Amino acid sequence: MPQTILEVCNLNKKYTNFALKDVSFSLKEGIIYGFIGRNGAGKTTTLKCIYNLVQSDSGEILYLDEDFQKNEIKAKNEIGLLFGGVDYYPNQKAKTIAKVTSTFYDTWDEELYIKLLKFFDLDQEKKIKQFSNGMKVKFGLTLALSHGAKVLLLDEPTSGLDPVSRDEVLDCFLKIAQLKKTTILFSTHVISDLDKCADEIIYIKEGRIYQNSSVNNFKSNYLHIEGSASLLSGVDKNKINRLFVHQGKFSGLITKNDQSYFSNFALQEPTLEELMLNIERGNDNEETPF
Repeated sequence: MPQTILEVCNLNKKYTNFALKDVSFSLKEGIIYGFIGRNGAGKTTTLKCIYNLVQSDSGEILYLDEDFQKNEIKAKNEIGLLFGGVDYYPNQKAKTIAKVTSTFYDTWDEELYIKLLKFFDLDQEKKIKQFSNGMKVKFGLTLALSHGAKVLLLDEPTSGLDPVSRDEVLDCFLKIAQLKKTTILFSTHVISDLDKCADEIIYIKEGRIYQNSSVNNFKSNYLHIEGSASLLSGVDKNKINRLFVHQGKFSGLITKNDQSYFSNFALQEPTLEELMLNIERGNDNEETPF
């Protein structure tokens, strides 16, 4: 049984137009967690509260069964943090940023840092302003990974990356979780990334944890259905969620309770993106003005 490495207990944070409400979950060693929800659902606020960048109104963060705030220096030395959209000093070379960053961590691994630069094809002699947005993300990941963190808290780590670069990053996640037993919690709107690498899903909706389960359990109640649109006339369309018809074909979701009813159709496991759209929008899509 993997060890629990970080616990979020009844976290609350109130703003004028938004609030985190009794957010609780735990992270286990070597597990990759996808942290999902709509924009404004509370993902970034939760991550900032965990790392004590934002003071929560109430609740507790435990790192290795100890209060995070009381052991903040030790905890932050063992937790890597990366927020999407963070800009470094644009006129400084990457190697200068890395040298400064290394002084904050007792466990900085220069050899690993160089390996990651090569893996992500980054030139540390370049100034930050010479990096593309994707290169900046990969450089941020390089810094976060180079001090042997036991936990990685990542907010949109694949934002701005092309498909090949995203694939490299996800492979890196899988390897460090498996080989280094690193725990990874990352938020993303590229939900297909989670289909590749996530073990668990933590779903936040309007400031509350909506679902916290394995990916398999998250998908367990639904099946993806598709076929020729002409076949819809012979079935009860109300049994199909998120029905989409285009170019003579249809697709949607059905509950597993209706699997036998649709036994003559092509059925397969749904994607996480399909399930998220079903939760957030259902069949009552807002009308467009066109």
